[in-house]
Amino acid sequence: MHRGGLFSTAPVPIVGQDERVIRELTHRLWLLLWAIASVVLSAVSLVLWVLSLTAIPLFSVWVGIPMLMASEAATRVTANAHRRMYSVLLDRDLPVPYLPPSRPGITGRLRTMLRDPATWRDFAWLLLDGTIGLVLSILGIVEGVLDLLFWWLPPGLCVRLSAWLGSLLLGPTETSRLGARVAELAQSRAETVDTQAAELRRIERDLHDGAQARLVALGMSLALAESQLEKDPDGARALLGEARTASSTALAELRDLVRGIHPPVLADRGLVGAIEALALAAPAGVEARVDVPVRLPAPVESAAYFATAEALTNAIKHSGAQHVHIALSYRDDKLLIAVEDDGRGGADPAKGTGLRGIERRLSAFDGTLAVSSPLGGPTRLAMVLPCASSSPKTSPSSGTA
Repeated sequence: MHRGGLFSTAPVPIVGQDERVIRELTHRLWLLLWAIASVVLSAVSLVLWVLSLTAIPLFSVWVGIPMLMASEAATRVTANAHRRMYSVLLDRDLPVPYLPPSRPGITGRLRTMLRDPATWRDFAWLLLDGTIGLVLSILGIVEGVLDLLFWWLPPGLCVRLSAWLGSLLLGPTETSRLGARVAELAQSRAETVDTQAAELRRIERDLHDGAQARLVALGMSLALAESQLEKDPDGARALLGEARTASSTALAELRDLVRGIHPPVLADRGLVGAIEALALAAPAGVEARVDVPVRLPAPVESAAYFATAEALTNAIKHSGAQHVHIALSYRDDKLLIAVEDDGRGGADPAKGTGLRGIERRLSAFDGTLAVSSPLGGPTRLAMVLPCASSSPKTSPSSGTA
């Protein structure tokens, strides 16, 4: 008697089909729930439109200003919630298009709000969502119930139509994109200028307190040795020894200072060799994988080196990591840097720990930093530096440490 194989008569479970049915049922239920929630949100949009419309003529008695600012703040919260939902329904991103305040304080916020095209597009969207959107949401409930009864019907037509109409007004325009980009570049430029000024002050302070003091002491020792050369040769010899020590110390401090500006290993071995040396010198277990087959412009290599060094320092010093993995690659005129550690996690650029410095350094080259650091770890930093190669690479392309 055959119990299996080709002669088995046991039924084969259709797991894949059951999963598709459950997934489709969940999708249709989600569209029905969204239609129900849209009825409430569309009613809120209509109320906010009436409040905003009422606040405009009350500007003359100053009552309209706080009323308009309050209704606009509520409108932006509601519109952002719709943007997130529209992004899911339409499967495309709808970024927030609002311009940052041009000046601090209530006056600056009000002036930016009134001049922002997105504010008036929101106002038009409130009317659209409170009228046509409300009707489509009600029809979406009826349609959603029918979708659950008759599976041959395409689900969520009214909900998707409402989302498409809303996205025409809530999506960013080319003007808002350019305005946001200009504001981002202005902030990046200001932060870069501040960083450069702070770096210049650090160099001046290090020169004044370190190498300059050593060189002054060296000059004094040589002057004393010269005056005692005939009267006290032994004393002059001791002063010359002190001068030699001071010159060695000053030279070491100058080398450290230059290394902080542009590490010599970058000039000698390029970015690949510099990252390998950085991994070898780290106190924790560091693995470096570098796939950069070209030489990049010197400023880009310097920024990448210091950003990686700062990320490595943070991983070892602040997160208590025992193992760190560094990966660099060059693709489509972009340098991609990933630093991952097994530390305690919880890294946040808003809390400092060097991450804001990395952001400022990268933003000077139109680069970006993405941080993933849940509590308990692991922490992963993903950095992108747009750049073009300058020459063929002359150092090894990969290494481990």
